[in-house]
Amino acid sequence: MLFKTLLTVTGADQGDDDLRLAAGLCEEIDAHLSVLVLVIAAPPSGGEYAAVVSPAWLAEREAEMERLEERNSVVSKMLSASRTSSDVSCDYPEQSWADEIIGRRARYTDLTVVGPEMLASHTLKEKVVVGALFSSGKPILLVPKGTRATLKPKRVLVAWDASLEASRAVRESLDILAPADEVRVVMVDPIDDERHHGAEPGADVATYLSRHGVKVAVERLPSSNHSIADVLRQHAIDTGTELMVMGAYGHSRLRERIFGGVTRSMIEEPGLPVLMAR
Repeated sequence: MLFKTLLTVTGADQGDDDLRLAAGLCEEIDAHLSVLVLVIAAPPSGGEYAAVVSPAWLAEREAEMERLEERNSVVSKMLSASRTSSDVSCDYPEQSWADEIIGRRARYTDLTVVGPEMLASHTLKEKVVVGALFSSGKPILLVPKGTRATLKPKRVLVAWDASLEASRAVRESLDILAPADEVRVVMVDPIDDERHHGAEPGADVATYLSRHGVKVAVERLPSSNHSIADVLRQHAIDTGTELMVMGAYGHSRLRERIFGGVTRSMIEEPGLPVLMAR
């Protein structure tokens, strides 16, 4: 799909690097930038000490709201000086509602950009990633520190496992894949039967992409006792990949939290810009 509106989320304690990153991507593809300034409300006091600490809790909430207003003002001033078309909104949700608030805002955009500052945030990172992936129906772009983000990459790696999530990621990124010089559809230990990849793993998705004008090559890699995430990251480095496209949470979030998984590994350590969808 064509990305015309990008969303990025920023907190009161963050700098402006993620905003500049998102604005740069908007300039690159002539898109509108939507910014959500977010502070998660301090949880209420409880138990026998509630009467004692309640005034302190109220004071903390007031301070947080002041920080939210200050950050909103700073972001608005910064964007008003930018050439990028933009809008700014702010919210002060409770912890349990934060991901839904983020997801609801992301529904009216095409892509949520999660930059290095957000990826390093202990407070907001999970809320932004989970909210955008599970409550918006739109993809996210993870951009780790020290990497170059672009929505016009020349070399793209598609992590393909024949899942619904991978199919959705491919569909969402067609306007990125079609102009690229090289798109590698990479499978790790593919199973060649009708319930998985078919008689010839990668053939069907390659045909589909070719019909959209994508210059595609299929590669099947062995895991060789390494994790799938590690194999994909290393292959991306070896081939000079600028962007990885993949489906997110093909397994349940609980299963990935307990046992680990490709999605969770990529979120914790992307290694390169990664576009995810589910």
